[in-house]
Amino acid sequence: MNFKRILIAVDDSVYGAHAANTGIAMAGAMGAEVAFVSVVDPSFVTANSDSGVPADQLLASAEREVKQVLVAYRERAKTSPPALEFLEKGKPAERIVAVAKAWPADMIVIGTHGRGTVGRLLLGSVAEGVLHHAHCPVVIVRGEV
Repeated sequence: MNFKRILIAVDDSVYGAHAANTGIAMAGAMGAEVAFVSVVDPSFVTANSDSGVPADQLLASAEREVKQVLVAYRERAKTSPPALEFLEKGKPAERIVAVAKAWPADMIVIGTHGRGTVGRLLLGSVAEGVLHHAHCPVVIVRGEV
């Protein structure tokens, strides 16, 4: 199988950084193009704030932070052609899969915190959602923590 486009799902966690490092290395070895995707989940952002800050301001702030994360990964990747960035809003697994189809990616690389079965049952897993719905192979990079 020939992987020419690798989509790397990232966030500001150590798991996202490990996935990015792995995806960048894989892309370099395969001569593949790279794109990074990060998703702001409006329901998560607004539900987890007791600050009294209006929801639209919270979302705008979250989007700015995510954009900075994407820019940092793109600059670190130093790929040719330069990596693309996708900042999405919505449910993370759904948006990652949608970007992978639209770009179109040959592979998705995503990190996971490595929770066991009980953690997945209680909290769900973005990586698991991507794995079950992606049209292409998914590499799940277990956290290095």
